[in-house]
Amino acid sequence: MSEKEQDSLDQEAKQAPAEQPVDAVSSESAAEESAPVEAVAAVPGHIRDDMQWYVLRVASNKEEQVRQTLSRKVKIEGLDDRIGRILVPTVKERRMRSGRVRVYERKLYPGYVFVEMKTDPDGSIPEHIWFLVKETTGVGDFIGSDGKPTSMKLTDVQKMLDVAEKPEEQMGLAGLAYSKGDQVKVREGPFQNFEGVVDEINQQKGIVRVIVTIFGRPTPIELEYLQIESA
Repeated sequence: MSEKEQDSLDQEAKQAPAEQPVDAVSSESAAEESAPVEAVAAVPGHIRDDMQWYVLRVASNKEEQVRQTLSRKVKIEGLDDRIGRILVPTVKERRMRSGRVRVYERKLYPGYVFVEMKTDPDGSIPEHIWFLVKETTGVGDFIGSDGKPTSMKLTDVQKMLDVAEKPEEQMGLAGLAYSKGDQVKVREGPFQNFEGVVDEINQQKGIVRVIVTIFGRPTPIELEYLQIESA
């Protein structure tokens, strides 16, 4: 993936995407969205040696719809051996709204879907696979150079998987004293062990905005007090 394309991806990650209260979604819908892709049998966080990861640009707010549609097409066409995991990385956050604690799900990379695919020996994607993905409703194109998809770097893939497939953990609302500019380390949650600098503190919500480095770029993430500790 070129530096220009990666920068575009990082810029999207910095923008605050729309949040949706998890408890506002029907149980049937929530179960469908949280269900793993049936065609995939992979250990969470594991990078498969026989596949590469690619990034798809998709229509805004259609990330999950694209993921589900593409997953169904893979199953119907029997292409489990060519297309593996299809992910829309999200994190769940507990926040105080009108005196009530609610759980919100936030997309980490709005406008993008991550797809694991097996390429030919020359590194190309077979034509029938290419068309299956490109013709999926809501899909724009692959991130790449010279009109060809470019696979993600292994370090970027591992960071993405660590966030996307990390089991959900309990988060508290208790507060600790931090100031803007403090060096902190994330102690729990999907960004565990990331280090960064406190950028903003919202005492009413018990939320701290921390600038961490993701994909080589400074990226703001919002965490609860108990999720961080002094570095």
